[in-house]
Amino acid sequence: MRTIFLGLFFCTTSIIFAQKIIELPFNTNDNVQWKGGEKAYYSNIWQTDVVTNVSIPTMEVFRPNEPNGTSVIIAPGGGLYALSIKSEGNDVAKWLAEKGITAFVLKYRLVPTAEDGVKEISEEGTSNPQKIMQRVEPVLPLSIEDGLAAIRYVRANASEYNINPQKIGFMGFSAGGAVTMGVVYNYNEDNRPNFIVPVYPWTTALPVQSAPEDAPPMLVICATDDPLGLAAGSVELYSSWLKRNKNAGLHMYSKGGHGFGMKKQDLPSDDWIQRFYDWSELEINSQK
Repeated sequence: MRTIFLGLFFCTTSIIFAQKIIELPFNTNDNVQWKGGEKAYYSNIWQTDVVTNVSIPTMEVFRPNEPNGTSVIIAPGGGLYALSIKSEGNDVAKWLAEKGITAFVLKYRLVPTAEDGVKEISEEGTSNPQKIMQRVEPVLPLSIEDGLAAIRYVRANASEYNINPQKIGFMGFSAGGAVTMGVVYNYNEDNRPNFIVPVYPWTTALPVQSAPEDAPPMLVICATDDPLGLAAGSVELYSSWLKRNKNAGLHMYSKGGHGFGMKKQDLPSDDWIQRFYDWSELEINSQK
C-alpha cells in the first residue's frame, strides 16, 4: 500500500486547472502480472488518444478556480484493455471544471497488454471474443478496488480541494461503467459515492444486480443503436433502481452508437453532458 503525490500546475485561456497526479493505494495480485510500463499513444484504430497496460492506479485532478463543492471521479472506457483518456476522460474533466465541478480522471488497472492494447482487443474481438472475457475476469475486481480507493481518497481529502464530502460522484464509460457499478455493489461507509453516472455501461461484463438498500441517485446514459447491445442492459439497470424506489434517471438517445463520449457527431447525444449537469443541479445540489 502506498500513496505518492506529484504536483504540476498550468494555465488555460479561461480557467486555471491545478493538475495533480495522485497514485492510489492498491493491493497486489499474483494472478495478474504486467510487463513494461503504462503506455500512452494515439490509436489509429480508435481514432483517439488512449492509455494501456495500467498496473498502478492513479488520478489526475482538474480543479476549477471557483469550486462549487461537487466532485466527479471519471472512469474512461476501453474494454479494460485501454482507456479512452481524452474523449471519455480529460475532455469530460475540463468541461466539468468549467462548471465549477472538481474532476478526477481515474486510470484504473487494465488487462496486461504489449505495445498496442487496442490492437489486441480489436483482433480478439474478431477472432476470439471469449478470450476478451477470460482476460477481463481477473482484472475487473482490481479495477473496482481502484474505483473504491479513488472515492476514499477524495472523501478523506475533501477539505484540500474545497469539496463537499457528501457530493462525490462517480461517472464511468463502457468498461468504466462496469467499474462504476462494481463500486456501487461493493461500497462501504467511507467509499460510497453520493451519485453515479454510468454512460453506456458494459453490463455484459458486470451483470445488473439489485440496487443497494441505500443506493445513491443514478443517471444512466446510452444510445439505442449501441452496436455492443448495451441499451437493453442500461434499461435493466435503470429498472433495478426503479424496482426499489430509488432515485434514477435515464437518457436513452435513439442514435449515438458506442463510445461517443465528448466526440461531436451532430446528434442530440452530443449534449449528454449538459443533460447530466442539469440533472446534477436538480438532484445533487439540492441535497443538504
